[in-house]
Amino acid sequence: MGRFVLRRIAGMVPTLWIIITLSFFVIRLAPGSPFSAERAIAPEVKADLEAKYGFDKPLLTQYMRYMGNLLRGDLGLSTKYPQRSVNEIIWLGFPVTLTLAAVALVWALLLGVTAGIIGAVRQNTVWDYGAMSAAMIGISIPTFVLGPLLVLLFSLTMFIFPPAGWGTWRHVVLPAITLGTIRAGYIARLTRAGMLEVVRSDFVRTAHAKGLPERLIIWRHMLKGGMLPVVTYLGPAIAFMMVGSVVVEKIFNTPGIGPYFVDAAFNRDYFLVMGILVLESVFLLGMNLLVDIAYGFLDPRIRYDG
Repeated sequence: MGRFVLRRIAGMVPTLWIIITLSFFVIRLAPGSPFSAERAIAPEVKADLEAKYGFDKPLLTQYMRYMGNLLRGDLGLSTKYPQRSVNEIIWLGFPVTLTLAAVALVWALLLGVTAGIIGAVRQNTVWDYGAMSAAMIGISIPTFVLGPLLVLLFSLTMFIFPPAGWGTWRHVVLPAITLGTIRAGYIARLTRAGMLEVVRSDFVRTAHAKGLPERLIIWRHMLKGGMLPVVTYLGPAIAFMMVGSVVVEKIFNTPGIGPYFVDAAFNRDYFLVMGILVLESVFLLGMNLLVDIAYGFLDPRIRYDG
C-alpha cells in the first residue's frame, strides 16, 4: 500500500505541472489585462503597475518566476485586492467553502444512499419508482433554480432558515442542500445499480439461506459491494462541490472562495484565478487518490502490493 501511494503521488506531480502550465498560458494569452478598465489610466501609472506585478517581462520569464514562487508556497499578489495576497484570500475563504462542501456531501450521501437502497431492495415496486423519480428530479434542477426556491420557501415564507450570510449552523443548511441535492440524485442511481449487481451474488444467497435478518444482509453484505460505483464517483463529485460552490456562494452570499473566483475572472486577476485553480487541482487529485485507497478496503480482490 505504501509503495502504491508513493507511486501515485509521484504521478500526480507531472499531472499538476501540466494543469498549471496550460492554465497559466491560456489565462495570459486571453485578450485584455488586469488594468484594462472602462476609465483609462495614465500610461506611466499602468507601466508602474505592470512592473510591480512583473507583467512587463516576457511571458516565459513570468512563467518561470511564477513557478519558482509557487514552489515556495507563494501564490502572488491579487491585482483586484492589491493590499492582500492570494494566500491570505484563500486562507480566509477556503474553510468556509470546505465546510459547505463537507455538509453538502453528508447530505448527498444520506439522501442518495438511502434512496438507492430503497430502489434496489424494493426493485420494480412503487418504492423503487418513487425513489428513482425523486433522484431524477434532483439531477434535473440546477442549483441556481433550487437555491432561490429554497430561500422563497424556508426563508421568506416559513422563516426557518436565514436567506443569506454566514455565522451559525442555520446559515449552512440551505446552501448545503442546494449544493448536495444534485449529487444525491447521482449517488442514488449509482447505489441502486451497484446493489442490484450484488443482490444476486452467491454470498448474498448464502446469507439468506442461513436465515440472517434482511437488515443485516443489506448493511453487512450488500452495501459494501454496492458502494463501489459510489466511491468511484465521490472523488470528482467532491471536487465538483468545491467548484460548484461558486454559484451557491453567490446566491447565499457566503464568504468562501467562490465569489472571489468570479470577481477574479471578470477582473482578469491572474494570480487569484491561478491560486484557486491550483487549489482545486490539488484537491481533485488528492480525492482521486483517496478513492483508489478506499477501493482496497471495500473490495478484497484489489491488492496494492505490486
